[in-house]
Amino acid sequence: MGKELPILPASAQPATSEQAESFIYSRVFCQKENSPPLRLLIDFLKARGHTPIVPANIDEAVLDEWAWVQVALGYHRDRKPIHLFCVRDRGSYKDVYDQEKTQFLELLTTHDNIESQLVQEYVTRSRFILTTRFTEKDMTDEGYDFNGWVLEFYQEQCNGIVQIDNQGFYSPKGELIVDMSVAVED
Repeated sequence: MGKELPILPASAQPATSEQAESFIYSRVFCQKENSPPLRLLIDFLKARGHTPIVPANIDEAVLDEWAWVQVALGYHRDRKPIHLFCVRDRGSYKDVYDQEKTQFLELLTTHDNIESQLVQEYVTRSRFILTTRFTEKDMTDEGYDFNGWVLEFYQEQCNGIVQIDNQGFYSPKGELIVDMSVAVED
């Protein structure tokens, strides 16, 4: 478990020499009070046919903790891992949680429909935000599936709603309900 936070916002960031890699972020705004222990996520992924690669130096006791902050889970030995971050409405990274929540509530106010109002309620009532981050150029179909199962786990287990950068918010059925895609300019 490291402390590489804060999580980068959904808005586009100017490229710098430190940002040689392009990351994709996805989130689940969760209404449950506490995040399930990582061991439950790992068991869920194994049941879906994946073999998560856990960092070798991780303390086994951490896998049973609900108050984890960050972990990298691999889906293939030859690919970069997916980073998972969990920020809560209390604790060390409450400021990051507040910033993310405020940012998305502001973005949602630009949409005026029933779906966006429902999503605003989810975001408002969220108790923690699970964020995944992966390197776009290194990702394979297997990795996208792996990331999707992580998002689904938190959506189902924590009464959450999924958001993917440059796409939007998704219903529990996987339908895009609030389109927040970025228009491509020539």
